[in-house]
Amino acid sequence: MKIADLFSVQGKVVLVTGGSRGIGEMIAGGFLANGAKVYISSRKADVCNETAKRLSDTFGGECISLPANLADMAGIDGLVKALSERENHLDILINNAGVSWGAPLDEFPEVGWDKVFDTNVKGVFFLTQKLLPLLEARATNDDPSRVVNIGSIDGIRTPIFDTHSYGPSKAALHSLTRQMGSKLVKRNIIMNAIAPGPFPTWMLSTGVGTGGDVDNTDWSVVARGNPRKRVGTPEDIAGLAIFLCSRAGAYTVGEVIACDGGQVNS
Repeated sequence: MKIADLFSVQGKVVLVTGGSRGIGEMIAGGFLANGAKVYISSRKADVCNETAKRLSDTFGGECISLPANLADMAGIDGLVKALSERENHLDILINNAGVSWGAPLDEFPEVGWDKVFDTNVKGVFFLTQKLLPLLEARATNDDPSRVVNIGSIDGIRTPIFDTHSYGPSKAALHSLTRQMGSKLVKRNIIMNAIAPGPFPTWMLSTGVGTGGDVDNTDWSVVARGNPRKRVGTPEDIAGLAIFLCSRAGAYTVGEVIACDGGQVNS
């Protein structure tokens, strides 16, 4: 039971949605650094293409951009078609694409509810559904395919910000993980979820008032409120994702694992 065998993702074919920035980019980088072939998807084609090139250059692996809007069925079908034209199987699906919407309770709009649930819940369900043939193609009892849904601690605790649809959408995603996980395990597909806490991402920077300027956000302010006295790093989130997608995680099914420095439990 050597480390190299327990945690290897060498040669795996991976799709990371929302992979052009933030947690998705961190996870994609972790898989590339460890010998996987990685496809990333996001809504903005130019940003997705730039990130794929940067990740390929940084980690020396093969990162391919497949832009798509996963909030509607047309976008989902387009991504599945594009991937199916390039691969005859998929080993790992990271459902990371997600959106949020902030507005005071009395002013929160219907569009802020529908957009969040369409991407964070509906999109995850139907993309996974449409990719089942690729996920099952090489999956075996000894080497099952993996699906990891990226939830949030805001789906476990009461959110700090006025993002009234975001927390419920992530709670729904956690529930979906348990439900789908119980079905898919019988088809040699293991589904789990990660619930991240504070990471230095575009989404969190908008919440703390710096409007998406990740580089100029004072993350030490956010860190002071965390039991670990820091925000998350690429190693934290990529390490957990790799565990769940390697031999080491092959008996962990339908779980929601917080990656938050102890914030929920404290």
